Parts: sequence; C-alpha cells; structure tokens
Amino acid sequence: MENQSQLLTPFQRKLLMKKLEADLRPEYRRRIQIMLMADTGQTQTHICAELGCSQETARYWIEMARAGKAHLWEDRPMGRPKTVNAQYLNRLKELVSHSPREYGYPFQRWTARWLGKHLAKELGIEMSDRYISMLLKKMGLSTRSQSEINTTDTSEINDSIIAIRDLPSSVEASSAEYFAYRPILSKQDSHTTLNILEIHG
Repeated sequence: MENQSQLLTPFQRKLLMKKLEADLRPEYRRRIQIMLMADTGQTQTHICAELGCSQETARYWIEMARAGKAHLWEDRPMGRPKTVNAQYLNRLKELVSHSPREYGYPFQRWTARWLGKHLAKELGIEMSDRYISMLLKKMGLSTRSQSEINTTDTSEINDSIIAIRDLPSSVEASSAEYFAYRPILSKQDSHTTLNILEIHG
C-alpha cells in the first residue's frame, strides 16, 4: 500500500518524482529526495542517514515542503552565506567520520581537495585545500583512518626498539682472547716499550 502524502500535494509529488528521472546535480537530487522521503513520514534522522546529508539541510527542505514551496528545489536559499559557518564545519566533521564510498566515490580515504569539492557542490561554499586542511587540524580531525594511525604508531614504536640478545659463542671467544692478551704501554728511559701481560685464568 502506498504511503499517504503528508506534506506534498499529489501534483507536487508527481512533479518531483518525474524530476528524479533527469540527470540532476547531486545537491538538487538530494533536495528532492529529502522532500519525498519526508512526505512519506520518514524522520529527519532517518533521511540524513539514508542520504548522507546534514541535519540542517534536511530540516530546511522538509520545511520548504511543509510550506508548499517544493517547486523551489532548484533555487538557493536567499542570503545563503559564502563563508564557513557552523553548518559547514558540522558537515565537514560528518564527512570525515564516514568513508567517501558511502557518498558514491570510488576511493577509500578523503583528501582536503575532495572534501572541498563535495562541500562546494552541497553547500555552495568554496574553500581552498589548504584552508580545509587547516580547519581539520584546528578541529583535531584527520583524513587518515584510525587503523592507519595505529599502524603508523606501532611501526614507529617497533623501529625504536633495540634488540638485546645473548652474544654467539664465537663472539664470546673472540672477546675472551682479546682480553687475555692486552698490550700495556709504559715509559722507560724516554723510550716506549711494549710489555705483553699474559693473564692466566
């Protein structure tokens, strides 16, 4: 049985469903999906988990659907900030905590460059790779996975360990022979003579 519409009119829902068939920019597709999912009664938390969007983004478009403005999915909100704000920082933190593959990318680890490109598409805020790296460092975040960090730390510890083992018998024998015949230098009548002191066991 089809879920009863809660936010959209039948016409709006049909129109949005039709738009999904087109080749849309990712952020536009996400806006439509948010409104359609909310229209079927799905919670904001569930929508965010399914679509990988921030709470702020989901909340905004749910309210747009509720206000009868679903047709504005192609428009940017008026007064949208172009500088880093709380939404940008929260979304950056959220992205780093998940694999890029969850968002359709083929690689396993984020880079500052790809984080910037993803956020630019999603939020319309463009930042340099260097600035994003600085933000990550300031927030105590890293694009490296915890397993990679642990592996590196373990390797560094292992490299710093000095192995202490028993000397081979051949080395012990050579050392004993060296100390059994040790040259002693002494001065006598302004001439240096070499006396060999034999040490008996």
